[in-house]
Amino acid sequence: MFRNNAIGVSTSIACALLGVGMACASAADSPAAPAVAVSPAALPRIATVDARYQSYNVEMAEVIGGNFWKPYDAASITTMNAKAAAASAKDSVSSGVAGEDPAMFQKRPPVDLTNPRLRKLAAALGPAYMRTSGTWANTVYVDDQGGAAPATAPKGFQGVLTRAEWKGVIDFARAVDARLVTSFAVSAGVRDAQGVWTPDQAKVFLALTKSLGGHVAAAEFFNEPDMPTYGGAPAGYSAADYARDFAVFRTFAKQAAPDMRIVGPGSVGEGVLMPKMGGAGLAAGLVKTEDMLTATPRPMFDIFSYHFYGAASLRCAAMGAGAQTTPAAALSEEWLARTETSYAYYVKGLRDRYEPGEPVWITETADAACGGNPWAATFLDSFRYLDQMGRLARHGVKVIFHNTLASSEYGLLDQNTFEPRPNYWAALLWHRLMGTTVLDAGPSRPGLHLYAQCLPGHPGGVTLLAINNSRSQSASVELPLAAQRYTLSAAKLQDRRVQLNGHALALGSDDALPPLQGAPVTAGRIALAPATISFLAMADAENPACQ
Repeated sequence: MFRNNAIGVSTSIACALLGVGMACASAADSPAAPAVAVSPAALPRIATVDARYQSYNVEMAEVIGGNFWKPYDAASITTMNAKAAAASAKDSVSSGVAGEDPAMFQKRPPVDLTNPRLRKLAAALGPAYMRTSGTWANTVYVDDQGGAAPATAPKGFQGVLTRAEWKGVIDFARAVDARLVTSFAVSAGVRDAQGVWTPDQAKVFLALTKSLGGHVAAAEFFNEPDMPTYGGAPAGYSAADYARDFAVFRTFAKQAAPDMRIVGPGSVGEGVLMPKMGGAGLAAGLVKTEDMLTATPRPMFDIFSYHFYGAASLRCAAMGAGAQTTPAAALSEEWLARTETSYAYYVKGLRDRYEPGEPVWITETADAACGGNPWAATFLDSFRYLDQMGRLARHGVKVIFHNTLASSEYGLLDQNTFEPRPNYWAALLWHRLMGTTVLDAGPSRPGLHLYAQCLPGHPGGVTLLAINNSRSQSASVELPLAAQRYTLSAAKLQDRRVQLNGHALALGSDDALPPLQGAPVTAGRIALAPATISFLAMADAENPACQ
């Protein structure tokens, strides 16, 4: 199956078996690029990733029931586009603490972390890290007394985390084999008369965690310090303020929780988004990460972190037209390469200069900031998801936290039903087929991106990830041995259902996961239909780097 001597015939067969529609079938008549020959046994090791490389966020707003991104509807999209046009005309952007605009946010009940489906699907991605942070963590009051949360948060805070809610997070993490990552409040409620951060609430938080049998594996000081005012820090918060407060935090953390790794700074947007956004209103609330890293006393981390979003979603259209993207661009080389641009800015430009050699975590990422675009919940975004995983693994990034597990359009699961979205199936295949040793599959080319890692559970085995991001052109790879093929496709790119080797993926009775079986392919040329993603698992590759 899928082997051929004439690429056009092979592409036609592949299209028919995969059920990827007319666009694929017509590509059989288009001239295809020469096949790329891959020798799995000879692929050298270039990096390693953490066993929990593929991780996720369950936001503090989800845990306590804070304001989070409002689902799209036709009326809200019209309003967002109008705001974007008005902002563009005035060369300005909206400002204020995140979570206040009723057009963008709505109150949500706390997530049910006891839900059996949610636990089963999260456990299938384990082991992982689970980060409970986000903007709401910057202003949350930790109530360790038990009972219901107070009707209003204490002065200087915006929300309340109860003992029962945090116990739910700890119990969930234990059930799904996730290690906890979090951050701490930095709002007015945790500051002394001089405005300096105090660890009083952080002490309560860590003591509560310990009393509930939990453990914080790692923590950032606070969420996205390069946008402090938008996240609830005091007005006018500066790089010098960050350095001063971080020194207090680090001293406290090393004494109170010496085995908790300090992650940071956790900045966002400077490599890609901020240069594309317009308006003085936004710039007035920003702090440059480089200024924080060079302030006195100089911040020092155990793990260097940043956030990456290639665009701002329609909800944040008022931030500037240059920060937006479209479904038409979702498979483009420029869009997929934004991952590299952000990596170069934060890692090559900042980590290598100020924290050389420290491991790198990306503690938030998705298709777009502000809850994701409408097509984040469709197969169209799976190309970005897996291409990003492959690119960053090649660079040796240790852990990536997808935002989110089950909230807003960019969630791996639907926030109301916990039904898997296409990116969940992509994540599950990655988890099962891509190990921690990263191999050099050679350079990608426009329309065909190749990544390789050792095949888990099979000494010497190799998995090749082949992404055909062309909408019209077929591609092919030449392999010297047989493989098991796992090809993801959809009848339409913006479908919310995805197929594996031509069969629809769906949960079975009692939410049982389908078997995710590969299709055997013989050695030789393997056709890759347009707009498809294929994992080619070769258990008998005999690669010495995978022994």
